[in-house]
Amino acid sequence: MAQRPIVDPMDHAEGRHRLLRRREALFALGGGIGALWYASRAARAIRSAFAVPAASAAARCVLTPEQTEGPYYIASEPFRSDVTEDRVGLPLLLHLRVLDAITCKRIEGATAEIWHCDAGGNYSGFSSGSDSTFLRGQQTTDGAGRATFETIYPGWYRGRTTHIHVKVHVGGTVVHTGQLYFDDAITDAVYAQEPYAAHGARHTTNATDTIYADGGARSTLELRKREDGYRGKIVLGVDA
Repeated sequence: MAQRPIVDPMDHAEGRHRLLRRREALFALGGGIGALWYASRAARAIRSAFAVPAASAAARCVLTPEQTEGPYYIASEPFRSDVTEDRVGLPLLLHLRVLDAITCKRIEGATAEIWHCDAGGNYSGFSSGSDSTFLRGQQTTDGAGRATFETIYPGWYRGRTTHIHVKVHVGGTVVHTGQLYFDDAITDAVYAQEPYAAHGARHTTNATDTIYADGGARSTLELRKREDGYRGKIVLGVDA
């Protein structure tokens, strides 16, 4: 009769311990993989929550409508950020950002220039007895494509809604000529105050301005109230 091999009980114990250690290792490995999977999933969720949708980014990267230069342009306006001079009115901090409408890249070193009328509807250099440079100026955009101007909320003149003229040069070439507009409700509130109220009620709104009708809605400033006036900003997509 064959004899069973003699097995040391300690071998059984060690075998069980090896099996247990293997199971624990597999369990730990599985738990680690699971933890990594959940962490990765959570990270993706966080990135998704803070990501800018492609459609939103594309919506800002469009060609800004061209509009007429108008009769009051003067070349070689002074380079400066504060164009107010002696004009009285509600302060307006104007932020412009210039982008390439094809590549969506910010354009550094572009020249942005603005000009507009004062609270009484007068343009410097064209009003009776005026040869000054108030409410005119230009700046070079920084690394983020930005140029900021300190000015006042424009007034009105017959036949036009409230607006600011803008021109952008890249490499010495004019790549955009347009106009910037304001929300009518905000304009009405501003014009109820002095010195605007002294000029009387305006005759033309955005809805009745023929130039605004051709792209004005896409050239309207995003306005926010400040303690002493308004801040207006807009992205100008140009064909550089």
